[in-house]
Amino acid sequence: MENNFDINILIRENVKNMKPYSSARDEFEDFDTAEMIFLDANENPFENGVNRYPDPQQANVKEVLAKQKVVKSNQILLGNGSDEVLDLLFRAFCEPKIDNIITLPPTYGMYGVLANLNAVENREVLLTEDFQPEIEKIMEAVDANTKMIFLCSPNNPTGNSFSDESVAYLLQNFKGLVVIDEAYIDFSKKDSWINELDEYPNLIITQTLSKAYGLAGIRLGICYASSAVTTILNRIKPPYNVNELSQNRAVERLEDQQVISAEIESIIAQRELLIEALSEVSYVEKIYPTEANFVLVKVDDANKRYAELIAKGIVIRNRTTQALCENTLRLTVGTEEENKKLIVALKAIGT
Repeated sequence: MENNFDINILIRENVKNMKPYSSARDEFEDFDTAEMIFLDANENPFENGVNRYPDPQQANVKEVLAKQKVVKSNQILLGNGSDEVLDLLFRAFCEPKIDNIITLPPTYGMYGVLANLNAVENREVLLTEDFQPEIEKIMEAVDANTKMIFLCSPNNPTGNSFSDESVAYLLQNFKGLVVIDEAYIDFSKKDSWINELDEYPNLIITQTLSKAYGLAGIRLGICYASSAVTTILNRIKPPYNVNELSQNRAVERLEDQQVISAEIESIIAQRELLIEALSEVSYVEKIYPTEANFVLVKVDDANKRYAELIAKGIVIRNRTTQALCENTLRLTVGTEEENKKLIVALKAIGT
C-alpha cells in the first residue's frame, strides 16, 4: 500500500542539492584485486591489517545481512551504532527549527536527545496504561511538518511489542516516515517488519548487533529501508563510519548463527525463570509482559530497592522518572549464575 507517499517532499532541500564526499575507496571499488598498488588515499603503506581505509559501503557485512534477512544489499545502511543511523535520519529529513517528530513515551531516550541536538520539535504522545500506541492522539499530533514517527517495538523500557494493527494503520495513513526500532526483535515471537519492507515505502527499520548478537562493543547499527531512503542516507553519512575491525567482527559473528541461536534461547529461558522468581518477591507489585532481554517490574519504592541492590553489588536500571513508569526497575537478563545472585539479593533486601 503506497499511501501516496512521496519521499522527495520529505528530504531537506540542502540534502537534495548536496554533492556527497567521494573518498578514494568510493572511486576505486574493486577490493578483491590483491595485486594492485594503492597510492590513492595517502595511507601508511606498511601492512598491519588496518593500515588501509575500510570499505565505505561495508559490502561484506551487507552481503551476509541481505542473505539472512532476504532483502537487497541496497536496502541496507550500516552505522556506528543505531544512534548514528537515527541521527542520519534527522539530518536527512528534518529541517531544524521547522519540522517535528513524534515519539511515544516511555521509550528509548535517544530519540528525544537527537531531536534536541538537531533543533527538531519532539511531540510526545504517551502510550496507554498497557503501553500501546494511542493512534487517534498520534494522528491528532501530526501536522504538515511532522516528518517521522518513532516506534520502539519491542519497547524499551517496557519490553512489550506494539500491535500489528496499530503499526499498519500508521504506515498506511501517515504521510511521513515510520521508524520502527527493533533492537530487541530477536527475543520476540513476533516477525520483524522487514517482511513488509517492499509493501510500505515509508517504512524504516533499525536493528542492532548490540543485543542478541553480543557485539555492543563494536558499535554497529543497521537500517533497513527502501533503496530511495538508503541512497539519501549514504549521501550524507561519513565516508568511513564503520571501521575495519567492526566489519570483520560482524561478519564472523553473523556467520555463527548456531551459537547466536543457542544464546538467544538461553536468554529467553532465563527470562522466564527470572519472571517466575520475581513473582515470589514480596515487594514486587507488578511484572510487565516482555518480549525483550529484560523485565520491567513495579515495586514499592524503586529508589530504595535500587540503592539496596547497588549495595549488594548488583547494578540494574531505575526507570521511576520515566512517563508511566513510577516505581519501576528494569532488570536485564544475565547468565544463569548472575540471575541466581540477583534473585537471592532481591529476596534478601525484602526481609
